[in-house]
Amino acid sequence: MDITLLASLAVAVVLLLSVGGFFLVRTRRSVTPGKEETKPGIAEGPRTAAPEEEREEDGGTALAPPAQAPPPVRETIVPEEAEPAAPELETPLPSAGRMVRLRARLARSQSSFGQGLLNLLSSDSLDEDTWEEIEDTLITADIGVTSATQIVDGLRTRVKVLGTRGHDEVRALLREELLAQIGADTDRSLRTEPHGERPAVIMVVGVNGTGKTTTSGKLARVLVGDGRTVVLGAADTFRAAASEQLETWGSRVGAPVVRREEGADPASVAFDAVARGIEEGADTVIIDTAGRLHTKTGLMDELGKVKRVVEKKSQVDEVLLVLDATTGQNGLRQARVFAEVVNVTGIALTKMDGTAKGGIIVQVQRELGVPVKLVGLGEGPDDLAPFDPEVFVDAILP
Repeated sequence: MDITLLASLAVAVVLLLSVGGFFLVRTRRSVTPGKEETKPGIAEGPRTAAPEEEREEDGGTALAPPAQAPPPVRETIVPEEAEPAAPELETPLPSAGRMVRLRARLARSQSSFGQGLLNLLSSDSLDEDTWEEIEDTLITADIGVTSATQIVDGLRTRVKVLGTRGHDEVRALLREELLAQIGADTDRSLRTEPHGERPAVIMVVGVNGTGKTTTSGKLARVLVGDGRTVVLGAADTFRAAASEQLETWGSRVGAPVVRREEGADPASVAFDAVARGIEEGADTVIIDTAGRLHTKTGLMDELGKVKRVVEKKSQVDEVLLVLDATTGQNGLRQARVFAEVVNVTGIALTKMDGTAKGGIIVQVQRELGVPVKLVGLGEGPDDLAPFDPEVFVDAILP
């Protein structure tokens, strides 16, 4: 056989094998009906086709259904934190008539004192023993020995002269004597009016536990009820709770409070409070000072410093000494020391609705030479009242 013919046959066999292998591979890769072709190197799994993408189905072509659109992403809106609502401002009661409204409360605590005196004076026999008992009753009511002696002497003289001991007549005599001792004509007004462009300045002083901060807050309510504008100064920097308490009182009536961190210089706080009052055109600035024992010389000197620093900005119109009416003689000793340091101009007697004895009013005025200007007759926000001697005496004499 010719060599050329053998070469041609070999080439033909190679071509036949190549074509057969091609068709064999093609047949194995053909798609089984109902199944999508899997391409080499790509893992089987769901795939999303474009809307116009074609795929082979049994030798034909078909449009793939459009893929489902992903759900829209909803933007989550986080609401801003709402600012705390400002406390609703209260409308305090005016000072006029406050003590009249609180008269029943005063009568409940003091009626035994007045009733006991009336019973003794109305007895059939006003002998020496009876007059001594009357004097003892007055003394035990904290009215003081000197005042008690004066009242008894006055009553004895008038009963002898008039020669009558009827209940109404005896009550009228006792009423006159008590009013004379208390001082019905004494000026008890609080200087709260601004002078020029400067506000009136009131300093509130006293020992621990007498209710200075509460009295300052209640006094602010009294003044706001009378139409005044008030700035409060939290100069009790030794007690953090005092500043917070004063802040609460001020927020109720719309009175701004000047305060600083605990331990700050009280004189500087008081100075800033007066400056704030001048800046805002306030009528009155009330400065609450820290409680201090009257026996602590250093603390008492500091109180004098507060007053001197304030007076560099404005004069101090009132220095109110807050006394717990239930402390009796101990309260008087405290009062004397405070009066020497800061020139007390008025007394605020607290807790007069409790176990206090009404005679303390007479004695404290006699000892200090300054009038009782305010009395606390309860724990309510409007239970501080300007002192009215006639309402007081009428309340304790049933």
